Amino acid sequence: MASQRKLLILGSTGSIGTQALEIVRHNPDELSVTGLSANTNWQLLARQINEFKPSYAFIKDAQLLPDLRSAVSHNQTRILTDQNELLELVKNGAYDVLLNALVGFAGFIPTVEALKSDKKVALANKESLVVGGELLREYCQRDHRRLIPVDSEHSAILQCLTGEQDDTIEKLIITASGGPFRELDPARMKDIKVEDALNHPNWDMGAKITIDSATMMNKGLEVIEAHWLFDLPLDKIEAVIHPQSIIHSMVTFIDGSTKAQLGLPDMKVPIQYAITYPERWSLETPRMDWGVQQQLTFTPVDHKRFPCYKLALDAISEGGYAPTVLNAANEVAVERFLNKEIRYDHIAVVVEKSLEGISPGSPITVGALHEADTETRNFAQQLRLNHS
Repeated sequence: MASQRKLLILGSTGSIGTQALEIVRHNPDELSVTGLSANTNWQLLARQINEFKPSYAFIKDAQLLPDLRSAVSHNQTRILTDQNELLELVKNGAYDVLLNALVGFAGFIPTVEALKSDKKVALANKESLVVGGELLREYCQRDHRRLIPVDSEHSAILQCLTGEQDDTIEKLIITASGGPFRELDPARMKDIKVEDALNHPNWDMGAKITIDSATMMNKGLEVIEAHWLFDLPLDKIEAVIHPQSIIHSMVTFIDGSTKAQLGLPDMKVPIQYAITYPERWSLETPRMDWGVQQQLTFTPVDHKRFPCYKLALDAISEGGYAPTVLNAANEVAVERFLNKEIRYDHIAVVVEKSLEGISPGSPITVGALHEADTETRNFAQQLRLNHS
């Protein structure tokens, strides 16, 4: 193995961040932590600081700073609350890999700044590519030495493409579990409760990502990500429902052969692969038992049952600011559903109404994307819906 790699983990108290720290914990000679960041979970952040003793830690809510400081047992960590200080750390910090596990549009700017500073980014923040894929184009396009996907689907595609030539790719096939409602009559979607939508059959994820899985918006976002990551047109990227979540994605080549990456659902595999890429390290994780009879099934995505998926495809086809609007409206709609302000089937309605309001805009810039994001959030938050 190479010399010790220093990690800066944004979103260290979330699902991806905590699993990444498990990997660090099991590879103390190969990995160390330079910085950690959290939103409001100061208790867990304090425990992480006490264990890993990073040089820096960031808490977004400055009001929690006294609580955090009182819970930290040493003075080896400088605690930040200023967003500009965090971005300065991203740009100029002494680290080897930025693991961006932030959720939402907030993760976009750190990705941009890290890549502009020639840093290596292990990307678990979908929105960086969904919102800003056009701006990040020069850092994507199959050069994954600096921008490595953490999503299990894109990690699977990257693994399948290792050793292959770009011009031999015929199609990327992104698999989806279909969530808890893959067989539900679309007419019953209006009756879905929050607790039903949060009950994912295969994966243990945060609330926002779990709802996106149920609506299959996550798969639409992943198609957009794959479009930018692998520099392929939409007609060469397809999603299929694979309820067992054993095949994480596939690539079909021009000779008709298809490669697939398989494994039991465990996010530590793609997290570690992104951190160590292009190397592959040993990992204590459950293995497939090939001595047991198994069934792997596939069905096409029903656009009537999953309108959010179709809206995502439409957004990337339209281009421009449409993916930004799609993402912002979906984030607000999911939050409103979780707060029981709107029905489950109204998530797609909020997104669709937001997309209808797009007008041809100026050239894509970071500032313009931020403005479109803000305007869309305001619109989606204030949108009133008929509950009949």
